[in-house]
Amino acid sequence: MTTRSDAHGGVIHDIGYRPYTGPRLGRRYATRSLYVQSLRAAFGLGRSGKSKVLPFLLLGGMAAPSLAMLAIALFTHQSKMPMDYADYLASFSVLPQIFLAAQAPVLMSRDLRHHVVPLYFSRPATRGDYVAAKFAAMSSALMIVLSLPLLLLFTGAMLAKFPVGDNLVHLLYGLVAALLYALLYSALGLLIAALTPRRGFGVAAIMGLLMITRALAMITDELSRGYDPTRGDESSWSFLISPSTLVEALVNRLFSLGDGSSTLLYAPGAAGAAVFLAVLLVLTAGGYALTLRRYRNV
Repeated sequence: MTTRSDAHGGVIHDIGYRPYTGPRLGRRYATRSLYVQSLRAAFGLGRSGKSKVLPFLLLGGMAAPSLAMLAIALFTHQSKMPMDYADYLASFSVLPQIFLAAQAPVLMSRDLRHHVVPLYFSRPATRGDYVAAKFAAMSSALMIVLSLPLLLLFTGAMLAKFPVGDNLVHLLYGLVAALLYALLYSALGLLIAALTPRRGFGVAAIMGLLMITRALAMITDELSRGYDPTRGDESSWSFLISPSTLVEALVNRLFSLGDGSSTLLYAPGAAGAAVFLAVLLVLTAGGYALTLRRYRNV
C-alpha cells in the first residue's frame, strides 16, 4: 500500500545535461562576428539568391566602365587614362548611393523590425559595439564598391605602361576620396535607416537625401554665378549642401586635380577646403553619435 509520503515524494532524473565549460570568447569576438555577419549581409551573402542580385549588379556597374577604359587605353595607345581616379568616383557616384540606400536598411532596419536588437545586448557586446560593427561593415562594403574600379584602372595603367609614380599617387588620391565617401555616406545612411523599421521608408529617405541635396547644390551654384561658365569662389560654397558635392569639391581642392577645370567642383580656396573638411568631419561624427544615441533607447 502506497504511503502518503511516497505519493508526494520527488524523483530526480539524470537527463545528461552539462553546463557549458568551453571558452568565453567575450566582447571583442562578439563585435567582430557582428561586423563579419553585417559585411556579408551587405552583399547578400548567406541569404537568398535574390538578395545578392542588386549589390553585385551595382558592384559590376561600378567596375564595367573601368574595364572599358582599360581596353581603350590598351588598344588605342593613349598616353594616359581617359579619366582620373577621383573623377571616376564623382562621375559614377549614383551607383554607390543606390548601394547605400538599398543595403543600409538591411543592416539596421531588419533587426528593428524583427525586435531582435535586445538579444545582441544580452551578450557581452554593448550598444556602442553594435553601432561600431554596423558602421565598420557599411564603410567596408562601400570601400569595396568604390575601390574595385580604381584598382582596375590602375591595373590598366600598368598594362599600358603608363608612368608608375604618377598613377600610384593619383590612385592614392582616389582611395582617399573613396574613404571619405564611405565614411560620410555610412554615417548618414545608417542614421536614417536606424530611425525606421520599414526598409522601404529607409531606402526612399536615404536616396532622397543624396539626390535632392545634390540637385539643390548644383542649382544654387548655377544661380549664384548667373549661369556664367566661370565658377567663382562665392558660388562654390553651395557645394556644402550635398554630401556628394562636399567630398568631390574637397578632394579636387586638396589634391589640385583637374588643373582648375570649369567642369569640376572645387572648394573655395585653402580656407574653404578647411571649412569643407570640418563640415565633413562634423557630419560624419554627428551621424555616428546620433545613431549611437538612437540605440541607447532600444
